[in-house]
Amino acid sequence: MFVVSIRTAILYLLVVVTMRLMGKRQIGELQPYEFVITIMISDLASLPMQDTRLPLLLGIIPIITLLFLKTILTQLGLKFQSTRKLVDGEPCILINKGKINYQTLKKQQLNIDELLEELRLLNYFNLDEIQYAILENDGQISILPMDYNSSKKSNSTSGNNSKNSEVKLPRILISDGKIHKNSIISMNKDEKWINVLLKKYNISSIKHVLIASYDTEGNFKYQLFDEYEKEAKK
Repeated sequence: MFVVSIRTAILYLLVVVTMRLMGKRQIGELQPYEFVITIMISDLASLPMQDTRLPLLLGIIPIITLLFLKTILTQLGLKFQSTRKLVDGEPCILINKGKINYQTLKKQQLNIDELLEELRLLNYFNLDEIQYAILENDGQISILPMDYNSSKKSNSTSGNNSKNSEVKLPRILISDGKIHKNSIISMNKDEKWINVLLKKYNISSIKHVLIASYDTEGNFKYQLFDEYEKEAKK
């Protein structure tokens, strides 16, 4: 038992020192390769702790090796932009002037519902409130709001709210070319009603719509699958 305690204390101190040398970051801020190294270090340290038949060096050497590799990658990333791009990746634009970049969304393996959930957690319920939404390397989303939205927020804090500023819960009608049935049912509507609504905006099919919704002010908003590419070419 005493031997196990000593081995555990040594490996614990080694892991603490290793994590300290890796830098001060929270788990959510780790780059993918850093997260992998962190998991591997915890696994390598647990093996000699559990099995006293294994030599202590079996855990110490791999942990030091991983720390060495991480240090090399970090230094290369500091000196060479190409290495940093290869290892860390690059931030990518998910929303540009209220329009979703669907191709980037697919490349990052995100769906519409996940994106909207992340935006709601950041207190953005309408796409047209967002000038840019950027997916950072650590998986977090950064938002640059529209100028008019900033002025709206400042006006709301002044206490001079108008009677017409009632906020409604956004309703997603269509996502990825498919109807959100829960929203339709809650509104006592059906597919026929959606088709009639789309025809008013010269949209021939639900399959052409990336997203369609009612925003917090009750306005109907939509984006077609090819709309982002058309805007980018202008």
